Amino acid sequence: MILNYKYKPGVYFAATFIATYVLWFAGAYLSFQDDESGLYMLLMLPGLMAPFLISLIMIFTSKNPDLKKDFINRLTNLRLIQPKILPAFFLIMPFSVLASILLSLPFGGSVSQFQLAEAFSFSTGFVPVLFLLMLAAGFEELGWRGYAFDSLQSRYTYFTASLIFSILWSLWHFPLIFVNNSYQYEIFHENILYGVNFFVSIIPLGVIISWICIKNGKSVIAAILFHFIVNISQEILNISQTTKCIETLVLAVVAVAIIALDKELFFSEGYQATGLSK
Repeated sequence: MILNYKYKPGVYFAATFIATYVLWFAGAYLSFQDDESGLYMLLMLPGLMAPFLISLIMIFTSKNPDLKKDFINRLTNLRLIQPKILPAFFLIMPFSVLASILLSLPFGGSVSQFQLAEAFSFSTGFVPVLFLLMLAAGFEELGWRGYAFDSLQSRYTYFTASLIFSILWSLWHFPLIFVNNSYQYEIFHENILYGVNFFVSIIPLGVIISWICIKNGKSVIAAILFHFIVNISQEILNISQTTKCIETLVLAVVAVAIIALDKELFFSEGYQATGLSK
C-alpha cells in the first residue's frame, strides 16, 4: 500500500463489476445461441481480464511513480516469496480437499473420490479448461492484488478488508451461473444448494489467499500460484458436490485458525496504515 496515494476502491470495483457483468451476461446469451463454436468465449475472456485491465488503468493513470514501482516489484520480485510459508502454500488446499473427502465417508461419500478425475467438470468452448484455470488465476490476482485489495486495506483493518474483498469476489462470479456449460451453470442446475455453496466457499478462500499474499511480501506471483493450486485441487480428484459443501466448512475452519494465529496482522491498525507484513 502506497501512503502518498489516495486509493479509489469505489471507482475500481464499480468499473470492474460493470465491465465484467456486461461482457459475461452478453457471453451468457451467446452461449445458448451457438455453444458448439464457443464464440461466446470471445466475450467471456475480456470479462475475466477486467480486474487486471482496470487495475492497470488505475495504476498507470495515477501519476504516482511509487504506485507503479510497487506493482512492478510485486509482480517480478521472486525474493518476496518466503520459504517458511511454502508448506502452507502447497499443502492448505490439497489437505483441505483430502480432509473433506475423509469427512464425507461416514455420511455416504464414496472412496472413489480419491481417484483422479477422468475429465474436467465443465467445458469452455474453444479454450482448453486447464488453460482457462491458469488464465483465471493470473488475470484475477493481477487485478485483485495489483490494486483492489490495497484500495480496501487503505481504509480498513486487514480483517475487514479481507472480508469485504471476499464477499465482493464471490459476487463478481454471479453472471457465470447463466453461462451454458460453465461450472457454475452445471452445479446450479444439479442442485441449487451446490450453487449457493460455490459462492459461500469463495469467502474463506478469499481470506486465505489474502493471507498467503501478504505473508509473501504481497507478491502477485505468490497469489497467482496459490490461486492456481486452488483451481486445480478442485478438479484433479473425483470429489462430489456434497463433499465440496463439507470442504467449505473445512476452509472456514482453516480461515478462522489463520485469523486466530495471526491476530496482529488481521486486527492491528498498524497494518492498515503501513501495509507491512511480518
